Amino acid sequence: MLEHVDAVSLVQWHDARLADARLPVPANTRLWRWIESNHRHNRLLWDEEDRARRTDAGSAAIAASKRLIDQHNQLRNDAVEFIDEALLAQLGGITLHAGARLSSETAGAMIDRLSILALKIFHMHAQTRRSEAGAEHVAACTAKLQRLVAQRHDLACCLDRLLAEAAGGLAYFKVYRQFKMYNDPALNPWLYGAAPARQGSGAAP
Repeated sequence: MLEHVDAVSLVQWHDARLADARLPVPANTRLWRWIESNHRHNRLLWDEEDRARRTDAGSAAIAASKRLIDQHNQLRNDAVEFIDEALLAQLGGITLHAGARLSSETAGAMIDRLSILALKIFHMHAQTRRSEAGAEHVAACTAKLQRLVAQRHDLACCLDRLLAEAAGGLAYFKVYRQFKMYNDPALNPWLYGAAPARQGSGAAP
């Protein structure tokens, strides 16, 4: 049986967790622990991305932010894969119908996108309250906020549909590994020492 997780509850929890970082997950399960990890690292990634764009910081501070960005992005993507693994483990006993559709976007990827949309909505809503920024700024941000809310609603409906169809054997998805090469010292040529020799070689990427 697929552990109950619906888009409405997920969206509400995403929003509430941004308002209070101490808010616990709805259930202490493997699935929800990875949902929490994904949302937490998305929030930390957002904050660090903002910090890295300062114009009053030295190169050392920006480099440190960049390294943190890479770390949070790796952990965020790891969490997406573990979300998919947890869901697929629960779907393992379901027989697929003939002609069941393959979803190229996984449930974990949708949950990740909902987390990012929650962050966009949270920060755009803050912009609508900036009276010192002027009426034109507030009006533009209000319009953007409405569009973000509509986008999140549509995505939430798609997530619920995918989960319902997967539970009924009408659709399925796979764990797609991201293989973030830039963080792997065995795959990033600048980390294993091959990049300088390739400079100016004209070789195809």
